[in-house]
Amino acid sequence: MSLSENARKLACLAILGTGVAIAGCQVRPLYSEGSTGKPALALASIEISDADDRVEQDVRNALIFLTSGGAGEPTNPVYHMALNVTSTANGVLYDQESDTAGAARVVVRADYNLTQTATGETVRSGNRSAVALVDFSKQEFAKLRALRDAEKRAAKELAEIIRADIAAALGR
Repeated sequence: MSLSENARKLACLAILGTGVAIAGCQVRPLYSEGSTGKPALALASIEISDADDRVEQDVRNALIFLTSGGAGEPTNPVYHMALNVTSTANGVLYDQESDTAGAARVVVRADYNLTQTATGETVRSGNRSAVALVDFSKQEFAKLRALRDAEKRAAKELAEIIRADIAAALGR
């Protein structure tokens, strides 16, 4: 037996082994049933609680868009999501001479509880967070606008994280 024959047999065994390993895999796509499947219909039937502030409204709007595919809130919701969002900005790169921060780390956190409307049974609850970084300008208005933009970026990212978590729970 030559070295090339051994290499060929080893390659065949590796391919066969990989095929067997993949055949036993239990992973399936989240939307395996298409846009009319169970996860998509369940996501489209979620009512989200009213917002208390601007950042919570940003998360709520993004969640409504992501869960309904842009169709808005459902008229007859099957699920209700209680949502509580907080936002904090912590200065970093502190300049001692000017007594100001040159950048900030914006953290948007959400606590949520998804319940069935009919029974009140909790389907999924949790807390998630998203971070956005921002650089500050010397101008005060530009600084405020940069903070608001960072909050919007973090809110959108947080909504995507929550949607993925809820879609996984509803897909089971």
